[in-house]
Amino acid sequence: MIDVVIAGAGPNGLMLACELALAGVRPVVLERLTEPHDAQRANGLVGQVIRMLDRRGLYERLLAPGTAPTPPEPADRFTFGAFPLHLGDLPDNPLYTFLVPQQRIERMLAERAAELGVDIRRGHEVVGLTQGEKSVTVELREQAPIEAEFVVGADGGRSAVRKLAGIAFPGVTTDDSVSRTGHVSVPPDAVGADGGLTVPGFGVVPPFQHLRTERGLIAWVPSQDGDPKLLTVEWGQPAEGEASLDELRASARRVLGADITLGPPTGPGPHLMRRLFGGNTRIAERYRAGRVLLLGDAAHVHSAIGGPGLNLGLQDAVNLGWKLAAEVRGHAAEGLLDTYGSERHPAARRVAMHTQAQSLLTRPGGDVTALRELLGELLDQPTTRQHIARMLSGADIAYDMGPATGPLVGHWAPDLPGLRDLTRTARTLLLDPTGTLDPGPWSAHVDTVTFPGLDTALLLRPDAYVAWQGTTNDGLHEALATWFRPA
Repeated sequence: MIDVVIAGAGPNGLMLACELALAGVRPVVLERLTEPHDAQRANGLVGQVIRMLDRRGLYERLLAPGTAPTPPEPADRFTFGAFPLHLGDLPDNPLYTFLVPQQRIERMLAERAAELGVDIRRGHEVVGLTQGEKSVTVELREQAPIEAEFVVGADGGRSAVRKLAGIAFPGVTTDDSVSRTGHVSVPPDAVGADGGLTVPGFGVVPPFQHLRTERGLIAWVPSQDGDPKLLTVEWGQPAEGEASLDELRASARRVLGADITLGPPTGPGPHLMRRLFGGNTRIAERYRAGRVLLLGDAAHVHSAIGGPGLNLGLQDAVNLGWKLAAEVRGHAAEGLLDTYGSERHPAARRVAMHTQAQSLLTRPGGDVTALRELLGELLDQPTTRQHIARMLSGADIAYDMGPATGPLVGHWAPDLPGLRDLTRTARTLLLDPTGTLDPGPWSAHVDTVTFPGLDTALLLRPDAYVAWQGTTNDGLHEALATWFRPA
């Protein structure tokens, strides 16, 4: 019997497969498509996930060839609700960004999964699930069924696994907007040194930022290794037929009140020309039904504004991986696997909240303009920008660690010299500045590292959250018992 079947070979499913493999579990990944998807989707990474990938040794694999493998640095600027968000003056800037196509992320994770011995089976479509007391039978289209101890649905917003498991997907659907996105070309002299697009009769459309007018939204995304992209969002502008460059050009004219000289893309492709109507914000009623769990878009969908999707989904994978592995290997504490939903469901609600708020801030209308005027005043305050940066990055998420106490407990571990090298194995870490602490009967589950320079010892879960801190053994064993059975 297979330990874990993961339905879906997107970034989230592959990341979970890598995490399970690091913990000694060999999952099987089933993917409906026979070949990797070549459609243009996410353009990069935003938030804590960048540092998490760095802590697993994966960030450097995404760098362009010849780039020095230096740790990531926080961004000096970002965007929130079509406002420029200046971050360079913040005392603690937690917001990291990394412009990298989703296809490259998937390719890197697939290569890493293969190195770890993960079995990825393409052309395998899940059509049925039958749960037993100790296993799940996975029925496949035109192939023999597979039996697994657990099944994880990482198969997207239309998740077959979620539907087969009978998990509700409540939320809201909007249908009054239309977004158009396409690869384009523009005259070379229209792009400034900072990447901004100069539009005669309007001014400059800044790069990598949503720009709102009273008629709609526009975004200009230059690229170093391919064609640039242009995006528009309008309300009350229905469209029919196949999306086209002429349609995108006309939409940009309406939003800006001026013409952009747009031509077809000139690079090798694949090229994107897409039209989407409305949007969905939905969160699964629960993340677990017996031996079936949900991950990434199968568990939550929301607006793409601000690019939070991969941050949320990949962090789901890192949270679930070590817990599911502990359950499979028989050393999970009672109720450990249920903490996946109790910890990550609120994180999804928070992303749904701020993406809905940002979407409302981009709509046309005098009432929205008045609201934006007020928020613009608040964004002049560093404390407001600090709060929003923490929210967008996911750094404001704190978990309940049971009996453990301390200012760092429940929060993501701070960056410490040498920590990124220790976290590559996805093991629980006890960072002990005294060299005297003893995990006792939990030693098999913990790597104890003498770590001079700390004021207090830190117990880090494999997902890099602080589970305990202290200076003596007091409370250490109680904290370990929250997560693991004694060896």
